[in-house]
Amino acid sequence: MKSFDIPAYYRSTIITPLKEYRRRKDKLKRDFTPTTLDFGPVRFLIARHFGFCYGVENAIEIAYRAIAENPDKRIFLLSEMIHNPDVNADLQSRGVRFLLDTLGRPLIPFSELTPADVVIIPAFGTTLETQRELAAIGLDVATYDTTCPFVEKVWNKASQIGQKAYTVIVHGKPTHEETRATFSHSKEGAPTVVINDMKQAQRLALYMTGEQPAAEFFTEFAGQYSVGFDPTRDLRRIGVVNQTTMLASDTQGIADYLKQVMIRQYGLEEGSAMVEEHFANTRDTLCYATNDNQDATYALLTYPADFAVVAGGYNSSNTQHIVELCEEKLPTYFIESDRKILSGKLISHYNLHTKQELVTEDYMPRSRPVTILLTCGASCPDAVVEGVLNRLVAAFPDAKSVEEVMAEFN
Repeated sequence: MKSFDIPAYYRSTIITPLKEYRRRKDKLKRDFTPTTLDFGPVRFLIARHFGFCYGVENAIEIAYRAIAENPDKRIFLLSEMIHNPDVNADLQSRGVRFLLDTLGRPLIPFSELTPADVVIIPAFGTTLETQRELAAIGLDVATYDTTCPFVEKVWNKASQIGQKAYTVIVHGKPTHEETRATFSHSKEGAPTVVINDMKQAQRLALYMTGEQPAAEFFTEFAGQYSVGFDPTRDLRRIGVVNQTTMLASDTQGIADYLKQVMIRQYGLEEGSAMVEEHFANTRDTLCYATNDNQDATYALLTYPADFAVVAGGYNSSNTQHIVELCEEKLPTYFIESDRKILSGKLISHYNLHTKQELVTEDYMPRSRPVTILLTCGASCPDAVVEGVLNRLVAAFPDAKSVEEVMAEFN
């Protein structure tokens, strides 16, 4: 896989060599067992896969190249480069300004832009409407387009099934930048509707079968369907694609469910060629990194531990799903960086359910040794994970040194 030129301060003297050690030992990536770092009174089980993925490193390389190549120009990012506060803050410290917030609301009016400005398209991609608006100003929207190739793969899949007269069902968070971009590209060539989860898939099924009056669809799915969408016409042939960072099991469950609805609705025989008359044979469109990270998390969770720490941006979809998986098994602390570890007794962390940060006391058990599961999302730098590791180890004065523990991995 291509090696990217990203700033050295995103790398780690602990985590990066550890990843390389595992790559050498497992070139086919078939071993999902975690890596153990034993410091004596505390030990860490670190997920086999985590951190910067291909799409993120590609985006970061392009963004920093844009800065280097345009020292005398104004540089704008359409919205957050990736969902990581450290990366976005560093870009802003170098003079890069954001045009939109994560919900697509303007921070700087496009009317203030000139053809001489530089605009970077983030890794999530953007809508065709925004692309056209920027191009109409005379801006170059291609040179520094960092859209992840795996996001573009989803767009291509949506286009392919749209050309075969299927309606596209997008499984994703309706307000997420990537889902908004996928919806925009998909609706150019096919009727499209976004569903957030299985609950919405089940509601959509009621319109597929006619159990729910078609007129109510437009209220229930407001803002999630393409112009001219007709539930009585457009829900007879469907195909499912997804936001690349959703849980693979969730997307598969939704696809399987909607396929069964079609089989029952039209009296089809399971496995017959006629099924494809109503349900497109789309392969899962999650990116490889999301799959690897989720599989590594499942493997990590088969090991006993006292608690888990997941590092990453609070608005990172792929990180949120890792947190959800961990929460099902044991106490889990979702933190942006080591700054949230206030001491060996206090930790500030994000609650996915209340959408608030809270401080937990006595999170560290008294028994020894303490076992901690450690992982992060695909947009989290190795340096952040190193900081978290070091801060947690510092809570144990009698712990072995990092040099001692890392000796076997050199």
